[in-house]
Amino acid sequence: MKYICVLGFLLFLGITNFDGVSGAGECGKSSPDEEALKLAPCGPAAMDANATPSSTCCLMVKKLDQNPPCLCAVMLSNTAKISGVKPEVAMTISKRCNIADRPIGYKCGAYTLP
Repeated sequence: MKYICVLGFLLFLGITNFDGVSGAGECGKSSPDEEALKLAPCGPAAMDANATPSSTCCLMVKKLDQNPPCLCAVMLSNTAKISGVKPEVAMTISKRCNIADRPIGYKCGAYTLP
């Protein structure tokens, strides 16, 4: 009887397309490091406060602005640090892109989104 229950459970998992345990973090199923890689077009603007962000960069940042915890995690991620991103500069990209509905005043570690 025990084997039939186990077999039934495995069959149920197969039918429901069980993908295993996948915890959702700040950025959902994607890690902040994976999201940081998508922001490669923002590299120059994330290191130099005087650099004008590209239109591609602005589109990517606008998507992340909808999820401030993810945006924060991305800006402070290991990938961003290794890439030379300056969090205090990267936090200003939304403003430099003139994104109207950006998360103004959101606390991100020691930084606040302008």
